Amino acid sequence: MPNTKSAIKMMRVAERRRVRNKTVRTSVRTFVKKAEQAIGESTEITAEALRLAVRALDKAATKGIIHRNNASRRKSRLMKKVSRASAT
Repeated sequence: MPNTKSAIKMMRVAERRRVRNKTVRTSVRTFVKKAEQAIGESTEITAEALRLAVRALDKAATKGIIHRNNASRRKSRLMKKVSRASAT
């Protein structure tokens, strides 16, 4: 447990941030999952789902909720899946 006043306050702050960040992180996961599911469908639906997923990842990285390299890696993997599906 924290011993100082500042440590106690930082615990409260960290908890508030954790709750706020959790909603963003779960929505990012949802957008990515929807984009992966839309890969088999028409190109317009896939493109829209992909755009929303990339936008959510970029916003989360900008806000510092996920690391920018993490967002980049996830976007890259998503793009690779889409390009493989469109090639076949």
